[in-house]
Amino acid sequence: MKMQRENLIDLLAAETAGLVRPHPVRVAVDGIDAAGKTILADELGRRLEEMDRSVIRASIDGFHHPREIRYQRGKDSAEGYYRDSFDYEAVKKVLLEPLGPDGKLTYQKAVFDHQENRPINMDFQKARSDAILLFDGVFLLRPEMYAYWDIKIFVDIEFDESTARAIKRDVPLLGNEELVRERYKKRYIPGQMLYFVESSPKEKADFIVKNDKVSNPEIIKKSG
Repeated sequence: MKMQRENLIDLLAAETAGLVRPHPVRVAVDGIDAAGKTILADELGRRLEEMDRSVIRASIDGFHHPREIRYQRGKDSAEGYYRDSFDYEAVKKVLLEPLGPDGKLTYQKAVFDHQENRPINMDFQKARSDAILLFDGVFLLRPEMYAYWDIKIFVDIEFDESTARAIKRDVPLLGNEELVRERYKKRYIPGQMLYFVESSPKEKADFIVKNDKVSNPEIIKKSG
C-alpha cells in the first residue's frame, strides 16, 4: 500500500505503541545499505515521543568489531562484511537481553567507536519497562538475532538506488565516486545478497517499507 511519508510514520507508530509487552518493545529497523533505516527510525522515534512514549534510539554502528576483525578477510570481502563487521554478542549482552524478558532494564546503547577504532566507555542507563527500543542497522534478522525482536521492519530499496544514495553520502568519506561504486559492487551488495540467501530477512519481517520513493513509500504488512 503506497502512502504519504507522514501516514507511513503514523501507521508504524500506532502499531509499535499498540504492542504490549512486560518489558520494553524491541524494534529492529533492518534493510540494505543506504535504504534509509536511520532516517526512518529517527522519524518513528519522534512520533512516538509525541505520543508520550519513552524511546531508546540505538544503532548497529555502535557495535562494530575492531578493524582487524572487520577486514580480516580483506576490505573487499563480501563474506567478511556479512560475518565479521559487528559484535552481535555485545548487542545481546548489553542491550537486547537487559531490555527483554527477565532483563534488569540496565543497558548500554553502544560499546565501540568504529571511526576511532576503540571501545566506548558509555555509562549504563535505566530503561522504563514500557520503553520502546528503536534499533537500526544491517543484518538484524540473521538467525542469532531474530528471536530478540518484538517488531521487525525491513526497509527495502533496489541495489542501484542503494549505490546512487551511497555515492552522495560516502564520497566525502571514501574520496571519490569510483571507489564507492567498487566498494558496493565487491563488498556491500554481495554481502547483502549473502544475507538474503542465508537469512531471508524479507520473509521474516513484520513490515516491509519499500523506500525507493522516500516521500511516497509503500508498506507491506506481513502479520496480524
